[in-house]
Amino acid sequence: MQRRKFIKNTAAASAAFSIVPSHVLGKTHIPPSDTLYVGAFGVGGRGNNVINGLNDTGRVKFVSFCDVDDRRAQETYEQFPDVKRYKDFRKVFDKHLNDIDAIAVATPDHTHATIALPFMREKKHAYVEKPLTHNIYEARLMTKTARENGIVTQMGNQGASSDGSRIAREWVESGIIGNVHTIDCWTNRPVWPQGVPMPTKRDRIPRELDWDLWLGPAKMRDYNDAYLPFKWRGFWDFGTGALGDMGCHIMETPFSVLDLGYPTEAEASCTTVWVDDFVEADYSHSCPPSSKIHLKFEHEEHGDIALNWYDGGLKPNLPDELKDDETIGDTGGGTVIYGDKGILVCDTYSQNARLLPSEMMDLYNAPEPKYPRVPGGIGGHFANFVDGCQNGTPTSSNFEKAGRLTETVLMGNLAVKAYQYKELKEGKKVGDWAPYAFPGRRKLFWDGDNMKITNYEKANDWVTRDYREGWEL
Repeated sequence: MQRRKFIKNTAAASAAFSIVPSHVLGKTHIPPSDTLYVGAFGVGGRGNNVINGLNDTGRVKFVSFCDVDDRRAQETYEQFPDVKRYKDFRKVFDKHLNDIDAIAVATPDHTHATIALPFMREKKHAYVEKPLTHNIYEARLMTKTARENGIVTQMGNQGASSDGSRIAREWVESGIIGNVHTIDCWTNRPVWPQGVPMPTKRDRIPRELDWDLWLGPAKMRDYNDAYLPFKWRGFWDFGTGALGDMGCHIMETPFSVLDLGYPTEAEASCTTVWVDDFVEADYSHSCPPSSKIHLKFEHEEHGDIALNWYDGGLKPNLPDELKDDETIGDTGGGTVIYGDKGILVCDTYSQNARLLPSEMMDLYNAPEPKYPRVPGGIGGHFANFVDGCQNGTPTSSNFEKAGRLTETVLMGNLAVKAYQYKELKEGKKVGDWAPYAFPGRRKLFWDGDNMKITNYEKANDWVTRDYREGWEL
């Protein structure tokens, strides 16, 4: 891991800024060709979908693929046998910085910022999967870096390009449901284990995997099969739980509809895990099996808005206006927006925006389209990014918007972590009945401008993370 060379080359690239061709530096105008040259990171699993989505635009050429696990990347490597392959993203930086216009990052949550930021600082456009980052500090830094460098950005929450979020916004702005006061959002996630003990067994590291590079900024630990390829999402050191996985998809609806800012308050309640009769587990390293989160926003037009999140099989109350043969949302989740005159419902990814009671859809004409649609809707999310890089088309989920949305999602996770946090009571030991105190089970007040919880200092530890030496941002 040539960290020293990577840092040296980063400085050299910055020094050479004025003499490198503008298309190489990712300026926000049409490149001298119709091809966007992309370096992709994390190309297996979801990354393969990202690769194919970009490739289907017909305007992308891949300069390099980077993945720490050859097993996961195999399908992509077979599809594109001529693209150069790497395990360490820093080697891509050293060898191909001047060859690429943009990056695509679809690695696990905890390495999004680590990989993306060096390239963004060199003015490379950035497509990064959801959630944008692993913690709030990273989201703020990514947003700031994108703004200062004038690059085109897109988070991979494809519902942001759907017609649904635009239709929903036009309905709400028409005044048909009145002033919004409450929003319910929910998901069927997690669909992986959560509320589980920390793996302690030392399994053999697969020869195709570079475990040290996979860990990246996280603390070194023994490899265990329980983490890969998918279950890392349920461990706080790597993932962001059900809310992090789907919040940027489902909360995108109210964010697009109402242009929400930072939440001012957050509180949570979560499933308690028991390991024996009357013996409560302390699995605070793992996201809970289910959670309910309450956020509050101050909105200039609508006043105070409560946003409630449910996961792990929990769901909001059904609206009284819903008929017996009608449903809210779909199998993956959904959103219900309550106004003082009516209700608007959307499925996952902002799909199928509709009014309740359903008779309102017949009584009222849909508002005239006000917001430009993205060609292809959800399927056009990748092309929307390429259009932005090549001709300045506004992207649906640029980091100004996506960063704020990600911060809100991660603010909900702060409340979850506070709820999980345990301290042994004086004179108690693990295994005793009711041994724990729960100082974080309170309403948290958030100063968004200063990125700080104002009434529970411990929660501020989770605004950022401890970065392993050599992996600092």
